[in-house]
Amino acid sequence: MTTGNVDGTRQGATVWLTGLPSAGKTTIAHELAGRLRAAGHRVEVLDGDEIRGFLSAGLGFSREDRDTNVQRIGFVAELLAAHGVLVLVPVIAPYADSRAAVRERHRAKGTAYLEVHVAAPLEVCSARDVKGLYARQAAGELSGLTGVDDPYEAPRTPDLRVESQHQSAPESASAVHALLVERGLA
Repeated sequence: MTTGNVDGTRQGATVWLTGLPSAGKTTIAHELAGRLRAAGHRVEVLDGDEIRGFLSAGLGFSREDRDTNVQRIGFVAELLAAHGVLVLVPVIAPYADSRAAVRERHRAKGTAYLEVHVAAPLEVCSARDVKGLYARQAAGELSGLTGVDDPYEAPRTPDLRVESQHQSAPESASAVHALLVERGLA
C-alpha cells in the first residue's frame, strides 16, 4: 500500500545510493526506476555525472567542492521528493557528514530519506572500471579517486546494504524496492 500526501499524490522519497566508483549505483538506480515507473510512480534519477555537468559545473573534487555538490543534489532531491517524486540518487557522496546533512535536511522538512550502501569492494570496482577511472589512476593520469587516493567513508548504519558483487543489478534493485515497500513508499 502506498501512502499519499494531503493533495492526493503519492508520497515521495529520496533514495541515496552511495558507494565506490563502479560499485553499480547508477545501474541499480536505472533498473529500479524502470520498475517504479511501470508501477505508476513518478521517478527521477539524479545521476552524479549528469549533475556535475550542469548543476555543479565548475566544481572540482576538493572536500569543500564535493560537499557543495552533495548539498546541491540533496536540495534538489528533497524538493522533488516533497512533491511526490521517488528520487533515486546514485552519487558517491564520500563523506559521512555530507550525507548526514542531506538526511537531516529531509528529516527537518518531513521528507522520507533512505540511504543505500552499494558495498562492492575496491577490487571488484577496480575490475569493473566502468568509466576507466581506476586504469587512469593507475597510469598516473588521475588523482583524487574516491576509495583509492581519496577517502570514502562507508555508511555505518545505512537503511540497506547491497553487496552488488554477489547479485545481479535486477536482484539489487529488488532489494531496494522491497525496502521501499516495507517503508510504505512503493
